[in-house]
Amino acid sequence: MKSIKLDTYEIRKYQPEDKIAWDNFVKMAKNATFLFQRDFMDYHSNRFEDHSLLVYNDKKLVATLPANLVEGILHSHQGLSYGGLILNTKTTFQEVLIIFRSLLSFLEAEGIETLNLKLLPKMYNLLPSDEMDYLLFLTKAQLRRRDLSSCVFNENRLKIESSNRLRGIKKGVKNELEVREESAFDSFWKEVLEPNLKQVHNQKPVHSLDEINLLKSYFPDNIRQFNVYKDEKIVAGTTIFETSAVAHAQYISANELGRKTGGLDFLFNHLLQHFSHKKYFDFGISNEAQGMKVNKGLLNWKESFGGRGIAHDFYEIKTENHHLLNDIFI
Repeated sequence: MKSIKLDTYEIRKYQPEDKIAWDNFVKMAKNATFLFQRDFMDYHSNRFEDHSLLVYNDKKLVATLPANLVEGILHSHQGLSYGGLILNTKTTFQEVLIIFRSLLSFLEAEGIETLNLKLLPKMYNLLPSDEMDYLLFLTKAQLRRRDLSSCVFNENRLKIESSNRLRGIKKGVKNELEVREESAFDSFWKEVLEPNLKQVHNQKPVHSLDEINLLKSYFPDNIRQFNVYKDEKIVAGTTIFETSAVAHAQYISANELGRKTGGLDFLFNHLLQHFSHKKYFDFGISNEAQGMKVNKGLLNWKESFGGRGIAHDFYEIKTENHHLLNDIFI
């Protein structure tokens, strides 16, 4: 794919030599997390045909799009939980419009007819960032999927009143459970997470033990492991992905002893206090079947801690609709 200039905007495909510029831009963006840094995106590069794009205006990087290509369709990078057009803090709506119109024109010229975009959930934004929501409306984008994540808003955190949760927390205290943050993932992966996923869902974690250890080496301050022990035996744990505004529970699991002793209730009561300085604590989604079904028991558990819903949207855009962004100002 060659570089294409549209007015003063130049769009080109990401190359390895762009890594420093890409990462520096992501670190200063208003709507990005460490998942968009290249060390995170590239750890599983063998699984995806990376087709990320960089947008320059007068030789200055003004936007990036983490993406991969599958059979002629451009997707928000499918190896990431979320995506979208990454922008800096100074970008105005008019500039976002020109950037997005230029991107769609560029993709159409390259023979790519469809862009599947999954937006960054709003809790991660450092500044208001709904420009793309409006532009998706203007370009007649189709909402293809919507997940619901359960988040605790720490500025107005709800008190835990569920008798089941309070009983579970007390059970953890009675069983003298202990929460520890650890740098190693081996115990949780091998003794809790992998066996539990195998038994209950016949699945494996999205990240292998080697992969999560590698990512931890790249992002030691962002990827954190909290385990629960009873009599020096691990009974439960969670892997936290920490960003500027959000502490997100990436993996949550307990073994049989952990379930009997209130391991997860005890752990998350601790974590909600530990991360109370964050704007949000995110329990993650409870959806299945591409967002069409909800695991009621899982959702109820998250909501009993005060979690409430934030949507995560997935859109399909026809690149030919770039012309709908012409002449919208009056």
